[in-house]
Amino acid sequence: MNIPLPKDIYGPKRRNSRGVNLNIRSHYYPLMEKMAAFMDKQYSVKPLVAFDIADDASNTHSVTTPYDRRQTVGSVQWATKEQATKALDAAWTAFHRWDATPVAERAAIVRRLGDLMEEHMPELMALCSREGGKLLTDGVDEIREAVDFCRFYAMRAEEDFGQVIELPGPTGESNRLFMGGKGVFAAISPWNFPVAIFCGQVVAAAVSGNTVLAKPAEQTSIVAHRVIELLHEAGMPRDVVQLLPGDGPTVGSVLTSDPRITGVVFTGGTDTAQIINRALAARENAPLATLIAETGGMNAMIVDSTALPEQVVVDVIQSAFQSAGQRCSALRVLYLQDDVADRVIEILEGAMAELHIGDPRDLGTDVGPVIDEDARKGLLAHIEKLKAENRLVAETPMAAEHTQDGTFVAPVAFTIDSIDSLTREQFGPILHIVRYKASELDKVINDINGRNYGLTFGVHSRNESFAAEIAQKMRVGNVYINRNIIGAVVGVQPFGGQGLSGTGPKAGGLHYLHRFVTEKTITNNTAALGGNASLLALGDE
Repeated sequence: MNIPLPKDIYGPKRRNSRGVNLNIRSHYYPLMEKMAAFMDKQYSVKPLVAFDIADDASNTHSVTTPYDRRQTVGSVQWATKEQATKALDAAWTAFHRWDATPVAERAAIVRRLGDLMEEHMPELMALCSREGGKLLTDGVDEIREAVDFCRFYAMRAEEDFGQVIELPGPTGESNRLFMGGKGVFAAISPWNFPVAIFCGQVVAAAVSGNTVLAKPAEQTSIVAHRVIELLHEAGMPRDVVQLLPGDGPTVGSVLTSDPRITGVVFTGGTDTAQIINRALAARENAPLATLIAETGGMNAMIVDSTALPEQVVVDVIQSAFQSAGQRCSALRVLYLQDDVADRVIEILEGAMAELHIGDPRDLGTDVGPVIDEDARKGLLAHIEKLKAENRLVAETPMAAEHTQDGTFVAPVAFTIDSIDSLTREQFGPILHIVRYKASELDKVINDINGRNYGLTFGVHSRNESFAAEIAQKMRVGNVYINRNIIGAVVGVQPFGGQGLSGTGPKAGGLHYLHRFVTEKTITNNTAALGGNASLLALGDE
């Protein structure tokens, strides 16, 4: 039996991203040495567009790091409305040329980007830590996911769009299906995965034949700028993919109001997705635009009486508190069957007490900062409300000397009566626990489904038929059985939700690229040229 090496697990058509084990000295120290060169570097970036932009100090914004607001990462010059419109002009002009570029050439550029990101992993990880507050382990996973997106989408584009599809039909007639880009796509990405999601959106749209205007999150525009620099280095024409850092009212309004925008790919809050949807629909005399949205979730996990408490707690800690709970897939509500609840909570309290909060650059840190002060204030308001109601179960101790200059929130767990007690998703390290009786299981399922969010869900049970039945009943995009509910792998666990959690199709899935293309069928009456060639050929057999 031949077991493939990690780089070969996806077969000959797609190479797996290169992993780094930070617990191995020969991996850790060389990586840290390379990252050190970028830990104090001051970046000065501005829009990357198809034309020259003059420096504008009045529109330049300083970027500080979430783990220590006294430290700056650099500065970002935001795009103006006029620059965004001019970039759209260039993208519109470049579209037909780019769409006519052979799929193999487009895919080769995207693959080269994946290779370049692996080569520049230390710098990209340093920026993820400094701008986004990411742990070292999260940084490795982030870059690997971005590389996997590049290689997966390049492979899918070649397989799905690389040749004309001959359709079956009657004799004397040919029917062929062509697929091509839709036009200009706006890619509006979040701060919580500033390389992986950002890169995935951009390369999916571009490899499918579209030109792209990329608007990164304001908090993480420097690392996005570096990714687009690498994409241009890989051979992507500057007028095909352009970077427009800036705020929503300025840049976002252009990207959702101009009738030449044929599609928007967005990851972020549900409220923002609905605003974008309404803006696209309100455009007069504009083609109906495509909206691909991956939004938030009220993600739950059900634990029954057969579950192994120790395994449950390991998976709950990872699901709720890794990345400081700032994942779309993070666990928000834990349902514990009464029979096992006390034991699980006891172990959970002990595990939370051992978590270390602090500098994400320290390998011993378990929980880093939240993204900014606005996020911190919102989370603390929710925490204080539940504390006032005497619902606190456990809170991780936080040493002031490690956290006083950053935007940190300690992991915390509360009891609530039902998922219906929550008015909205709390995007941070806050876990809500609900106890339920076995006889109440149907109500629990209905309550979770009734919130109309449908992103991720977990079930812990050693009763396989029970777990399978629950999985089928949940109206969500991703179900995880007896494991954590985060860390979807490209091409293995395609990621995306339904209802208030997104439009689909799933990122990193077989059908994702098809949302970025148009289809054209050409039917030709071949017999009109004189005789039916296929029938006449039968006479020669």
